[in-house]
Amino acid sequence: MQLELIDSVYLRVMPFSLAELRHRAAAFARLHADTQDEKSQSQDFWRDFLDVFTPQARRRARFEVRIKKADGAQGYIDVFWPGTLLVEQKSKGRNLDAAYQQALEYLPNLPVHELPGALLVSDFQHFRLYLLDTGERHNFTLAELPEQLHLFGFLTGYRPAGTQRAEDPANAEAAELMAQLHDALLADGYQGHPLEVLLVRLLFCLFAEDTAIFEKDEFRAFLEEHTHPDGHDLGAKLLELFGVLDTPVAERPRALAAHLDSFPYVNGALFKENFRAPAFTESTRARLVRCTYFDWSRISPAVFGSLFQSIADPKQRRTLGAHYTSEPNILKVLDPLLLDGLRQELSQAKTGPTLTRLQTRLASLRLLDPACGCGNFLVVAYRELRLLEHEILDRLYLKEAAQGKSINLALYQLVKVDQVAGLEVEEFAARIAEVALWLMDHQLNLTLSARFDQRYVRLPLVGGARIVIGNALLQNWAEMLNLRGFSEQVGDAKSEVNNKNRGTSRDIAGHRGTSRDIAGGGVLYRWQSTVCGASTANG
Repeated sequence: MQLELIDSVYLRVMPFSLAELRHRAAAFARLHADTQDEKSQSQDFWRDFLDVFTPQARRRARFEVRIKKADGAQGYIDVFWPGTLLVEQKSKGRNLDAAYQQALEYLPNLPVHELPGALLVSDFQHFRLYLLDTGERHNFTLAELPEQLHLFGFLTGYRPAGTQRAEDPANAEAAELMAQLHDALLADGYQGHPLEVLLVRLLFCLFAEDTAIFEKDEFRAFLEEHTHPDGHDLGAKLLELFGVLDTPVAERPRALAAHLDSFPYVNGALFKENFRAPAFTESTRARLVRCTYFDWSRISPAVFGSLFQSIADPKQRRTLGAHYTSEPNILKVLDPLLLDGLRQELSQAKTGPTLTRLQTRLASLRLLDPACGCGNFLVVAYRELRLLEHEILDRLYLKEAAQGKSINLALYQLVKVDQVAGLEVEEFAARIAEVALWLMDHQLNLTLSARFDQRYVRLPLVGGARIVIGNALLQNWAEMLNLRGFSEQVGDAKSEVNNKNRGTSRDIAGHRGTSRDIAGGGVLYRWQSTVCGASTANG
């Protein structure tokens, strides 16, 4: 939910679904079908354009921003959303190639962290969208805007899971941003468990405002508009925000400031623990604000392990078991041991009942990584199970949805993140694994939202992956995780992924008697489960 500012009065409205966005875009196109003059109509046009995506957008964007061009001449950016979008507008029929070149001239004199990810040029009736990170260019008309909303994931947060690339340079940039923030806080004397919890919460907030959990750039606005530039009040205000995120809307104080009440109820125990407030300086506050200008939707939760290896001491991280395994290596294990068979079943499923039985089987699977580190193995496994289910849902219900029938995704979507579990000896890595799985679940829900033209978001967080802090070599897995029917080993990644198998090897006594050699992770198990009243042995 969000609060919309209209004539200084805040009104609570629901976030927009894809169908609502399309409806709003169509209304915008009709309203401005005859708009044509840059000088007299440009700002109204672009305020209405931004309102298509979010009522808060016009508060984030700036109009007629003075800036020096590359040649030193004075220029004015027509519309500028720092870190997100730069618009150059021309009157109807004017040359858009010239508009694009003019937009490029503004970039060299912008602060690096404010450089936009997209340029948009228009003559009111025609648009050219340049996605600078990928080099893509898209042309469309005003009338075609409702069918081009998928191009504006950087405004809506609807970026499908799986579009993020492991080799994207953004991954290294994100790691560096978080490492710098970590080091700055550590240098100021904030360390240990409170620092680790704080970083995990901040990571969630940074992702949330770029992936449609929060309003777009809502966390940035909180930092820039409601904390002092010298940072003296930021620690206390962050703790206040964390308390709001852990409080149901109906239980919040009536006098709560509107900019705080606009944040959703998250739950999931992520914001429950109380700890002493960090002391921010002007410099550390600036580092955190800088993080909000990065597009976190570009980072896949599947690479969280790699990202956070740069934060803690690498030698200590290796000792404690938080290894990062690359996604290609993870799939080398998962494909032959689990996924290839399921994909073959899906390709052979031709009828509705057969598809439904396969979906039920997917929902019955339970996966365990007994040395999960930052959760990369579990995140990729969960994503692949969900994508298989997405194809089943497409074949079962997408035709009905296209005909206008409402599909209750909360009822029909069965594979849940609590089907995966992990053990991890290092607390920071375990917390990262939890957040990574939550965010992957959210990205997958956005993918479904896009397919079925509705907003499907699991908030507040209920349940979730079971990541337990403990040493899998010394403790009983079944007791620690309350695993019923834990019986069957699916596979051992040790033979496939060498870089995840470095650690102390020993025999352990547990639910399975004396286990096979286990080293540093890379072991995946599944066990029996009862789903929809049917007991399934997963063999």
